[in-house]
Amino acid sequence: MSPAYTKADDLPAVLPVFPLDAVLLPPRGMLPLNVFEPRYLNMIDDAMASDRIIGIVQTVKGGDRERPALAGVGGAGRITSFAETQDGRYLITLTGICRFRTGAELPGAMPYRQVRADFRAFEIDLAPSSDSGIDRAGLLAALRRYLASREMDVDWSSADEAPMEALVNSLSMALPFSGSEKQALLEALTLADRAETLAILLKIEAAGEDGDSPSALQ
Repeated sequence: MSPAYTKADDLPAVLPVFPLDAVLLPPRGMLPLNVFEPRYLNMIDDAMASDRIIGIVQTVKGGDRERPALAGVGGAGRITSFAETQDGRYLITLTGICRFRTGAELPGAMPYRQVRADFRAFEIDLAPSSDSGIDRAGLLAALRRYLASREMDVDWSSADEAPMEALVNSLSMALPFSGSEKQALLEALTLADRAETLAILLKIEAAGEDGDSPSALQ
């Protein structure tokens, strides 16, 4: 059984991080990963031997090629599924727990990167999510226009019936937004804020595909 995290102090003060651009891990989101690089195999081994928690964080301009600067906010997740392939890769699933602010990076005693993590600003993530204030119909309408602009489709019965948090998280994680757009989705404070940000991004992207001016969305 997974441990219960109810407050920021329940989470580790030092966090191993996996830098992945254009990727986000929101609370209760599920992120499958195919891990093959030796330093990250080492990181997963160490995590599996302790609390199973690692951070997913994007990089930003700054630092050097081997150690680019890290974004100010990442998402911490627990390894909830683990398998090893015959060629030595790890297939894992991370389930999001709580976002964190990236603090000072620890000196390189480990082959992977570690940061001091501050979860206090996002302690809201540890409470059950609320659908209050979310315009589900508006979000689905924006999604329909976005998909139509790309001649794509989804299983609308599943989308209509999906819990709001699962729908918002899966769309935020799966759709091909830019790194900065993914970061905006991650940093939106509440689920309602993330849903609103997602709807705006869908409208802007659809307007761009249609040749409309994004200003018409204001």
